[in-house]
Amino acid sequence: MHNLITLSLTEQEVVTSLFKEKSYKKGDFFLAEGQICKQVGFVGKGLMRYYINHDGEEKTYAFSQENDYICNYESFLPQSPSSKIIQALEDSDVLVISHHDLQIFYADVREGERFGRIAIEAVFIQLLQDISAFYTETPELRYRRFIKNHSDLLQRISQYHIASYVGVKPQSLSRIRKRISTQS
Repeated sequence: MHNLITLSLTEQEVVTSLFKEKSYKKGDFFLAEGQICKQVGFVGKGLMRYYINHDGEEKTYAFSQENDYICNYESFLPQSPSSKIIQALEDSDVLVISHHDLQIFYADVREGERFGRIAIEAVFIQLLQDISAFYTETPELRYRRFIKNHSDLLQRISQYHIASYVGVKPQSLSRIRKRISTQS
């Protein structure tokens, strides 16, 4: 936060009072399907996966790791039930702020709304890039982009979840990986 906005000592105290530390064990849900997303989180340690359950099949569409925000804004902003799921892939420590306390943050921190705008703009840009790639790139190109942008996650995420994120079955991902390794 300090790299995006300047906080006075009083504002630092406000921020400290509004954000709460919360731990999630591997497999715990930050947000379950049908729940209302009541908080935004900032991942201090760990890894989270975003997915939907489509006809009994899990379809991964994003990951949040250290120094990433975590939220289903589609549910959080209007405070409506979520069709998305956010689950810890590793034990995770997250700083969370409730919807109510975020409104206090926006009101009481001079650059609070600016901070919120910058954070949501980054989420929005990433979402647009991911949607565009899903419709314009082959699965192999999406996997190559995943490797380029998230090489640090390759050892932390199962091949099953990576395949789901790329939009293929695990067997197809194995073929893509083999093809890439023979080209190197």
